[in-house]
Amino acid sequence: MCDLTKPIFTDEAAAIAHMEASRWPTDVTCPLCGVVGQASKMGGKTQAGMWLCNACRGKFTVRTGTVFERSHIPLHKWLLGLELMASSKKGISAHQLHRMLGITYKSAWFMAHRIREAMAPAAKDVGPLGGEGKVVEADELYTGKKRGTVKKTGGASHKNTVVSLVERGGKARSFHLPEGPDAITIGTLVNENVLDGSRVHTDESAMYSRVKKSTKREKVNHSKGEYARGDVTTNTVEGFFSVFERGMIGTYQHVGEQHLKRYLAEFDFRYNTRAALKVTDSERAARILSGAEGKRLTYRQVG
Repeated sequence: MCDLTKPIFTDEAAAIAHMEASRWPTDVTCPLCGVVGQASKMGGKTQAGMWLCNACRGKFTVRTGTVFERSHIPLHKWLLGLELMASSKKGISAHQLHRMLGITYKSAWFMAHRIREAMAPAAKDVGPLGGEGKVVEADELYTGKKRGTVKKTGGASHKNTVVSLVERGGKARSFHLPEGPDAITIGTLVNENVLDGSRVHTDESAMYSRVKKSTKREKVNHSKGEYARGDVTTNTVEGFFSVFERGMIGTYQHVGEQHLKRYLAEFDFRYNTRAALKVTDSERAARILSGAEGKRLTYRQVG
């Protein structure tokens, strides 16, 4: 667990200095006009933390152009929230953040969603999984209850569909399918996110019948009690789902369908920066802080 006594978690000036050093390790880049090295820090108590760009004459802070922009919560509490979410394997509830940070439940709930937004990878960082001879496991999970569902209707029609791809020894990538699963949708998803030459391990489901021939699909037959045949198995992706479900049931308990993609981003991020890959809690928090730049999430967008 994180060290709650660190100055960046208790002192606002230390928190601002930490984020400035993280965001601008050499020269300050104006988030308003993009000019590098033309900003100077303003003085006086009323202008504390403010920068003035000599190119565009705009004023900004280290929060400008990040998920922290326009938040009234002190930055040191934001950094502690990052650390807590980074170090909690199955997540941390908004109620717990509310108690530990001394902020309202509504603020803690919104904070958590903004942190999840920072956890989501930028489009430029999303490349295909697998490669020649590598194994990518694919499986689907039915979780929660779809909006508008009054009662169970049989099968999985009342549930939200999640499909996850997990590169064995590598990264996970998860998707919410609002319209439910079908072979074309899942086949397209796998084909767009898995490199040619990969081995794709699935169960016997016909949902994966459209996986391209340039990837070798190998399957285990769960309906006949087969869970591994040599190194052919879906145990890795099922292990990922196990942690996700424990978080959904034990920590978050109820997740609205409209928010599911952010929770998936959270669990993908935590898996992709897991301890087995030699990533520490503090390094994980630093990656979230880096991912906060260039993103905005308003309360209206979340609601």
